[in-house]
Amino acid sequence: MGLTGASTGGAAVDHGLNIEKIRPDDKIIALAGNPNVGKSTVFNSLTGMRQHTGNWPGKTVGSAQGRCEHRGRGYILVDLPGTYSLMAHSAEEEVARDFLCFGGADGAVVVCDATCLERNMNLVLQTLELEPRTVVCVNLMDEAAKKGIRVDLEQLSERLGVPVAGTCAGKGQGLEALLDAAENIMSAEQPPKPIRVQYPGPIEMAVERLIPMIEERTEGKLPSRWTALRLLEGEPGLLARLEETLDFRLTEDEKLSAALAEIWRWLEARGVSRENLGDRLAAGLVMTAEAVCAGAVRCTKEDYARRDRRLDRIFTSRATGIPVMLALLAGVFWLTIQGANYPSQLLSDCLFWLQDRLTGLFTYWNAPEWLHGALVLGIYRVLAWVVSVMLPPMAIFFPIFTLLEDFGYLPRVAFVLDHAFQKARACGKQALTMAMGFGCNAAGVVGCRIIDSPRERLIAMLTNSFVPCNGRFPTLIAIITMFFVGTGGGPGRALLSALLLTGVIVLGVLLTFQVSRLLSATVLKGVPSSFTLELPPYRRPRVGQVIVRSVLDRTVFVLGRAVMIAAPAGLLIWVLANVQVGGASLLAHCTGFLDPLGRALGMDGVILAAFLLGFPANEIVIPIMLMAYLATGSLTGYESLDALHTLLVDQGWTWLTAVCTMLFSLVHWPCSTTCMTIRKESGSWKWTLLGFALPTAIGMALCFLTATTARLLGLA
Repeated sequence: MGLTGASTGGAAVDHGLNIEKIRPDDKIIALAGNPNVGKSTVFNSLTGMRQHTGNWPGKTVGSAQGRCEHRGRGYILVDLPGTYSLMAHSAEEEVARDFLCFGGADGAVVVCDATCLERNMNLVLQTLELEPRTVVCVNLMDEAAKKGIRVDLEQLSERLGVPVAGTCAGKGQGLEALLDAAENIMSAEQPPKPIRVQYPGPIEMAVERLIPMIEERTEGKLPSRWTALRLLEGEPGLLARLEETLDFRLTEDEKLSAALAEIWRWLEARGVSRENLGDRLAAGLVMTAEAVCAGAVRCTKEDYARRDRRLDRIFTSRATGIPVMLALLAGVFWLTIQGANYPSQLLSDCLFWLQDRLTGLFTYWNAPEWLHGALVLGIYRVLAWVVSVMLPPMAIFFPIFTLLEDFGYLPRVAFVLDHAFQKARACGKQALTMAMGFGCNAAGVVGCRIIDSPRERLIAMLTNSFVPCNGRFPTLIAIITMFFVGTGGGPGRALLSALLLTGVIVLGVLLTFQVSRLLSATVLKGVPSSFTLELPPYRRPRVGQVIVRSVLDRTVFVLGRAVMIAAPAGLLIWVLANVQVGGASLLAHCTGFLDPLGRALGMDGVILAAFLLGFPANEIVIPIMLMAYLATGSLTGYESLDALHTLLVDQGWTWLTAVCTMLFSLVHWPCSTTCMTIRKESGSWKWTLLGFALPTAIGMALCFLTATTARLLGLA
């Protein structure tokens, strides 16, 4: 089995996805599967790829393709989005279904989890209706064996009517047999005759009446039985795709339309309506899946899921679910705070040492002072600050987050918070996107793709910035440490800082619930939709893969976008700090103009200006404050928190200033990267502006109420 790189261009197939064939006889295989079944591991093991590349045409759904060779034949693997069904209730399901229908695939491989095979069989049966040249890959055979689950692959293959291969993709076992099965089924002159799902009697009779008419019109381009079922469902989007493929208007075919109307009258007389058709079809799939797996899947251990149930009693119960979640959150923050200090300082020393070398180089070249200031003290200094402050916490937080995801804990978070989000008339999956926002709000907004309802997806995107990203952690942690914990060292103080930070974040989560409910009752009215949430089995995290995936897919990606925006921001900040008008810098004029508003909010003009100029990257808020307070011409660091505390107190800071600054850091406009992401994901400037204005207004209101109340009570 030879490995090659990814396909990155070439002739476009019918679906619009560019697929490059190195040889004309390369076969295209669609790789499908439920989430959490190891599909990406199978894909990576076969192709050597380690990351997704791009989106599907017209969709905010990730796509990936790769090539492998086996016994002299080339195969292009197209990794379809993880999905539970092909009934197209979400963008992922629509992409998977459309590629299998119209994407030009020569065959399919459906990856299943051996520990819960019957649940995965739903997707297998739907795929077989579309593509008979399908191989079923029963993955995670090693985990099933540990739980005492035995899968009779031969019996399963006999019942399904297609090849079945068992694999342990993480260990590279069974992949040769999988490719052998794919080669045999692709090279066969006639496709196999897979099992046929038995639907309720009236539906079967209706399909039989439609098939002759459809065969006349499709000319073998699509499976007639599958097409008949889809015509009965009548989904407008799919009908349009069918008409495009078949090159004639199904809805304008009078004979077919009359036949459909007559069939529906006949079905309704027998208790089948357009409203319950989907449930009847799903019931047929479930019953067939049970029949296929009966006897072919055996459990030799009576209580093989005992450990999972014990853990679920801790992680998902009403009594312990939320306390455990908060404890884990505090633990993650403690590890991030403790672990990021030294590497952040080391990285800062290295980058600012390089700044001194650049300064020496500019001096050697006799470069103009303004050029050195703009490029080195402006652009480079801001970039160095952003990287040194942002990279270490992300390099710790994202792997921990991914380990919890790999372990199977994050779906439990969504389960625990689902009731609260339902009361806020939002979707429980928003809990997952909210958790992603702790690492980066832009990543959290992208993660909202997992929410099927467009209304609920918008709510999740607009409220994601109410939880602080790691860019806001340095400001929050510094203020908590200086004004409420003390600047001494030791793990005890770090733990207290983590607990206080967790309290601040809980406030952000509560605001997320309230604002979600507000949006649901006003501009995004609606009732919460139901959704299927799979609680995958707990698994030992794959530490090596997790580190690689979190560093490449999340840390480097987020840091790259932040750096792209921070560079021009560094130039702007330097210009504002160094251009003099009327004996004062432009920055001083800005802080003076903002000072009355800042005082009303419990802060001052310098703090507000720092947040405004920190719009590209929240990491530079405190350095901008120091630059403005000290009237230096470039970002200024601080030797220690003790020195910073003394400086801020000398500038008039009190406990109230610290509290209001923390509140505003928690709730204010999203950073520029997040705003750009909202614009891209929503496709609308209107929602982007609302995503900017909503937290800004709420943050200012919170600060004003806090400052006014403290002053009226004589506390400040």
